[in-house]
Amino acid sequence: MNETPPDPSRDADASSREPGPRDEAAHTEASCAPFDGFAGQWRLILTALGFFTRVPIPEWVGYSPAQLNAATRYFSLVGVFVGMVVALLTVAMGRLWSPPLAIALGLGVSVWLTDAFHEDGLADSVDAFGGAFARERVLEIMHDSRIGTYGAVALWLALAIKWQALVDIQRAVGWAGFAVVLIGAHAASRCMAISLLRTLDYVRTEGKAKPIAQRLGASDLLFGVACSVPWGVWPDWRAGVTGAVVLVAVRAGFVRYLRRRLGGYTGDALGFAQQLGELALYLTVCAWI
Repeated sequence: MNETPPDPSRDADASSREPGPRDEAAHTEASCAPFDGFAGQWRLILTALGFFTRVPIPEWVGYSPAQLNAATRYFSLVGVFVGMVVALLTVAMGRLWSPPLAIALGLGVSVWLTDAFHEDGLADSVDAFGGAFARERVLEIMHDSRIGTYGAVALWLALAIKWQALVDIQRAVGWAGFAVVLIGAHAASRCMAISLLRTLDYVRTEGKAKPIAQRLGASDLLFGVACSVPWGVWPDWRAGVTGAVVLVAVRAGFVRYLRRRLGGYTGDALGFAQQLGELALYLTVCAWI
């Protein structure tokens, strides 16, 4: 597993207090000012791409905690990129093999391309929440890189459900509709994950994802939403609207659960949120079609 840049789906930190208006203003001025203009924003896009994927990033992009935090707004855009790559390769493989086999291989490409960042968060979170009740013990299990029974079962179920759902979607709407749903799910689920930064605090004091332990700005969240909405219009806008409603409901329930169990969230919880969102969208589309 790459150590630099840090992994958002692994354990993360939280400040010991909620940032106030002056803190947010100072952070925004310090982190965003060096990245003004097209060149600066392009650096942030590449930073987000390197953060979430295996794609090699030029050395001139550089890295700093402020740079990573400012790049948070582009995480949903990275989801669009990942979805496009996986969709393109899956459709291409569908010309060589049967759709079910091509989709299984496409899921493998997705896991490899993202270095299993979100799947790791899913496994660690389910292990922790399923194996402990006390907050301190939950955080301790999350910090353990080993995967237990709960995590292994969760990974198997998640991949199995994704595969069957995507096979059903492809059979119902064809490869073009399949590609749109796949891209939209990757973008919207990442938007749901980063939206946790808007309403919750990190619960750790030290960890690999410390640089993104800041409240997400409203404009940054809206940009993530904008990256997700267009993909819900086709093949059926009603399914897209239903998916959005389901995603909001899943987020609300997950936020309530995290507040009750942890009082906030960790980096693993971000990965868990992304996987929950992706699964919820696939299941919603399957129910609609």
